[in-house]
Amino acid sequence: MTTEQWGVRIPTKKGEDMRQALLREGILDLTLKVLHDGDNLVFPVFEEREGISRYVFEDQPGRIALPRHELVGGIAIMQENDPAGADSILASRPSLHTVLFPESEISGEYRTREYTVLAGTATTLTEVNEHGHRYKVDLANAYFSARLSTERQRIAEKTGNNECVLDMFTGVGPFAIALASRAAFIVAADLNPRAVLLLIENIRKNKAGNILPVLADARRLRRILPWQFDRIIMNLPLAGTDFLPDAFPLIRPGGTIHFYSLVSREGEHIDRIRELGGIEVTERMVRSYSPGQWHAVYDIKV
Repeated sequence: MTTEQWGVRIPTKKGEDMRQALLREGILDLTLKVLHDGDNLVFPVFEEREGISRYVFEDQPGRIALPRHELVGGIAIMQENDPAGADSILASRPSLHTVLFPESEISGEYRTREYTVLAGTATTLTEVNEHGHRYKVDLANAYFSARLSTERQRIAEKTGNNECVLDMFTGVGPFAIALASRAAFIVAADLNPRAVLLLIENIRKNKAGNILPVLADARRLRRILPWQFDRIIMNLPLAGTDFLPDAFPLIRPGGTIHFYSLVSREGEHIDRIRELGGIEVTERMVRSYSPGQWHAVYDIKV
């Protein structure tokens, strides 16, 4: 039998990296077969993204559909409070040690949320392996998004060897560490003390000696830091617009700001960005977030 579904088309040589990224994000539809299209693969996924299309896939015989979930290291995060489904997810992968259900949205100045343990070990602590890097993550105490794995690689590929980079809302440091092998120097800042402690541990774990961890409110960074930067990452989707006026004085002329935000219409923040000094603005949809809302990134040339 066949099914029409969203599909991500990728060169075959990048297929395994993409498969792993889609598995971590919990959007790879394992009930359907991957399409082989010349030198490309097409992976069936549950949600719409920029640049993807609808394809007809063959059903995967004998594959039992597991409840929707996202993988973060050895932890699975479910979309529904389903203990029986949690047991089936835990049994499906030997690498999993815990299945969680989020009891709240990400909120507060530390960007944290509350979880219930549905199966396995009662912990929110795990280790994530991503594109050759390792991150210690505590989901209840510090922000981390597995869904931005592909974005981290995209920004890393754009980063030049002599660049100075500022990660304004670093969390446990995945953007900063992903860029460390490319950039000359990175300042990774966060307001959450627990996140910064994990960041310091992750810097050591990945031997990223060119990262300076900073515990600070992003609004104070231009008073604290004596530098301007070639590239700034602003990953604070729920409130990032409040900090745009603080980012522009920290970027060098000709530099780039990568600003992430939840939006409900195309071009939602472009006027504000241009008022502040953005001369070239490219808006991309990273992923759908909820009906009528999506996670977007604005690449801003200043």
